[in-house]
Amino acid sequence: MSGFFAKLKLILSDGMLLKRIGFVIVALAVFRLLATIPIPGIDPVRLSQFFSSNQFLGLLNIFSGGGLSNLSIVMLGVAPYITASIIMQVLTIMFPKLKEMYQEEGDQGRKKFSQYSRLLSIPLAFIQGYAYLALFQSQGIVDQLPLMAFMLNVLIIAAGSVLLMWIGELMTEFGVGNGVSLIIFAGIVASVPQNFAQLLFSFNPAQIPLYMGFVVAALVIIYGVVVMTEAERPVPVTYAKRVRGNKMYGGVSTYLPLRLNQAGVIPIIFALSILLFPQLLLNFAAKSSVVWLASIASALLSWSGGAVIYAVFYFLLVFLFTYFYTAVTFDPNMLATNLQKNGAFVPGVRPGVQTAEYLGTVITRITMVGALFLGVVAVLPLIMQSLTGLSTLAIGGTALLIVVSVVLDLVRKIGAQISLREY
Repeated sequence: MSGFFAKLKLILSDGMLLKRIGFVIVALAVFRLLATIPIPGIDPVRLSQFFSSNQFLGLLNIFSGGGLSNLSIVMLGVAPYITASIIMQVLTIMFPKLKEMYQEEGDQGRKKFSQYSRLLSIPLAFIQGYAYLALFQSQGIVDQLPLMAFMLNVLIIAAGSVLLMWIGELMTEFGVGNGVSLIIFAGIVASVPQNFAQLLFSFNPAQIPLYMGFVVAALVIIYGVVVMTEAERPVPVTYAKRVRGNKMYGGVSTYLPLRLNQAGVIPIIFALSILLFPQLLLNFAAKSSVVWLASIASALLSWSGGAVIYAVFYFLLVFLFTYFYTAVTFDPNMLATNLQKNGAFVPGVRPGVQTAEYLGTVITRITMVGALFLGVVAVLPLIMQSLTGLSTLAIGGTALLIVVSVVLDLVRKIGAQISLREY
């Protein structure tokens, strides 16, 4: 506890850090203000009924930062940018130049890579905005509009998403933490008071054991996420002794900290994006005037809507994306080359190719543990939902995982800022 207050004192005494934190707070306040401005022509009663009967829209609402639940001008949230990032990460496997730009060209390469992701998110925002409006019009939630008015609404929604992406980038640059993650985090936290109020109004004393079980499960998930996020596999490294002039350098033993969960919460976000996009298209096609298309879409929706099938695909996607994202962001060949250039080696392993193979084997094994953990945590709420019948648990579990990961990352970034000030 004394350490916490000591860090708090350092934060309050650091003017630059306070400005960064203040910028984040102001940016999130602007975002929440934008999320309360609805597009015209909404039937709020139908909207509430539609969201209460559709779990997948509740998951989409997480990525919109809460803006989708009232069809605000930022109803898309950062979903187009997340989708664009997924596409760009996949393209690094197909195009070696993109991978070289992302991994080997340093900060300049990553900035250029991010710029491509931002540009790609613009057409995706128009496509998703059109799909959402067409879906809500078919459900009678939004009034039927002339073509020009409809396209104007699509333009407003796409512009809102681009504005939110820009706010997120500003938060990353001038604030603390990852701006896109903080926007998702803010949307989840903003819905907590409303969910808590609904829980109080629908409180049933007979379900107290169920509520207690959910609280225990939430605490276990939080503890597990913290442990797995902070867990490391130290790889011993020794620097060879070198003589320069009259001085001897090296001979120091240290270690490489390889995290068990290199990907963080990114696989969860990727997996949900992949799972939810086909459902969005199927919901749109199910209301089509083409009879055969509507019947096929309805059949696929009923087949894919099963809890078991959904949980299996969710687990597999989280597992695979954990390996995929780790492979994209962690290059054992580059790390082995850098160690060799600096006169460092892993004891008992030859420098160069054998070191790269050794590091690749280690990261594959520890990623297995991280991937299994993320997959189990992702589907655990779905299992609880099937046992209890409470659909909010499925949304709450995913949201809890994202919130804990974002908070840990934010604490780590603030700690880095404090250490930088001390140096």
